Amino acid sequence: MTEQKNANLRELTAPCGIDCFNCPVYLANESEEIRQQVMSGVGVSYEDAACRGCRSESGVCSLSRKSGYGPCRTFTCVDSRGIESCADCDDFPCDNLHPYADRPAGNPQNIKVYNLALIRKLGWERWAEEKAKLVRDTYFGKTLENR
Repeated sequence: MTEQKNANLRELTAPCGIDCFNCPVYLANESEEIRQQVMSGVGVSYEDAACRGCRSESGVCSLSRKSGYGPCRTFTCVDSRGIESCADCDDFPCDNLHPYADRPAGNPQNIKVYNLALIRKLGWERWAEEKAKLVRDTYFGKTLENR
């Protein structure tokens, strides 16, 4: 992985382990088709259908901002501790990483602890290159029967 790409992917990994670089709301910046899908799928405006990544948005995804939410607790916590991600924290895992139960099929939040554990085990670069997309594709596209 080139140093520039590595820096970009690292910047596009949320502190909680969500891979923004694979997220449709981030990818909507690069593809009009994906932006239209996000707009119709979530019912948001053209401007809110794309995000620049958690770190660039100071912890407020454009979809969260539309709902009136401020920065997420995880982003605020990591920022206040001066660490890069929850994988670097002595308190990992904590309640800030608790999965959401109300919309598991539509939210990547439930993969964040798994991603963080892989980042700790494999290192950030290897996780980004080898596992991040596979984890997301498995979570959103496969059932227990066809894994």
